[in-house]
Amino acid sequence: MELKVIDIKTEGFNVILGQTHFIKTVEDLYESLVTSSPSIKFGIAFCESSGDALIRTDGNDKGCIDKATEIAKLVAAGHCFAIALKDSYPINILDRVKHVQEVVNIYCATANPLQVVVAETEQGRGIMGIVDGISPKGIESESDKQKRKKFLRDIGYKR
Repeated sequence: MELKVIDIKTEGFNVILGQTHFIKTVEDLYESLVTSSPSIKFGIAFCESSGDALIRTDGNDKGCIDKATEIAKLVAAGHCFAIALKDSYPINILDRVKHVQEVVNIYCATANPLQVVVAETEQGRGIMGIVDGISPKGIESESDKQKRKKFLRDIGYKR
């Protein structure tokens, strides 16, 4: 077994990375996402882990589909899926994704640079963990708290 670190650059996308168990996932995730918001742009890529072992894709935006496919190709772990989002945040759809029957696990939902730790064996690859963004640089001050609260209100998530 060999451990590898796969660097994922989110480059203006929000990304959800997870694991599922069935080819039907692509269509079910599509239905779940497309009905979540009229303005959402998304792409889905799913690494099939048996049969033809293809990366299955869908979505409503070519750039998002291309990004999700790029992530799936880099990670290349059986039954993993990547969702790339524009004009929506993971908070808007994460509960819907979690409730898709085939979804087993969500590893992350982020716009940060991402590292995926994978184990590679003779059989294939599996996701061992995620490094999401950078390590903390300290503890927030009162000024930092005010900035955080203002940011959440500026983007419409708090009143």
